Amino acid sequence: MPTDQRARPTVEITHDSDPAQHLLAGFSTVGLAGLTAIDYLTTELALEETGYITVDELPAITPFAGGTPRHHTRLYAHEEGGVTTLLNELFVPPWAADAFSEAILTWADQHGVEEITILSGVPVPHGPDDHRAFYVATEDYQADRLAERDLPPMGAGFLDGVNASLVGQGMDTDLKVGVIITPVHAQVPDGEAALRLVEAVDDLYALDVDTAKLAEFATEVEQYYAELAERFEQLADEERAPDQMFM
Repeated sequence: MPTDQRARPTVEITHDSDPAQHLLAGFSTVGLAGLTAIDYLTTELALEETGYITVDELPAITPFAGGTPRHHTRLYAHEEGGVTTLLNELFVPPWAADAFSEAILTWADQHGVEEITILSGVPVPHGPDDHRAFYVATEDYQADRLAERDLPPMGAGFLDGVNASLVGQGMDTDLKVGVIITPVHAQVPDGEAALRLVEAVDDLYALDVDTAKLAEFATEVEQYYAELAERFEQLADEERAPDQMFM
């Protein structure tokens, strides 16, 4: 790693086949609800790994399952298309978010991706009535994907990190970008928050996903994601300001 920790990271995307027109993404952020939801969707839809993303100049992690290592950021899809999922287990600090998102957007533009939906949780104070999903999305995403959906907008505030960078750059391109957001609690993973995200994206894309097993799934991966969350918090304390999205 270079001595200048703020050096612009080098991001490379390797894939075996072109992605679908619709990309669903979950990143390593506080609460890990979006990441849990994307992991569950990938499993339930029986998607197969089709590629991965590598990033230099960032503290590395190498996750593994059953003794077999895997890339920290992976792409999954069906051969027949439908949706492609992006599952990101590497914490990307705000100073590296632009380079990371620009690489994704360039790759998406080159390979026919028309729409990106990001699933994310946000740790904001909230009451029982706020236990639902909200959206922050570019105007073309709202018109094409949300016009007839019972999904409310999130109130005034701002995004940060990769979510902010993807949405911000999507505002200036033809790529439609939307973030589906729900409040999260301190426990990791927040299974109820992940369920709300899965149900929201299932409705948006008519994926016909069985959500009954999500609670069991969340329990099974709780230790894994708890360890990931601990790693995330250690890096987050050093690399980022507190999340300040407001409802």
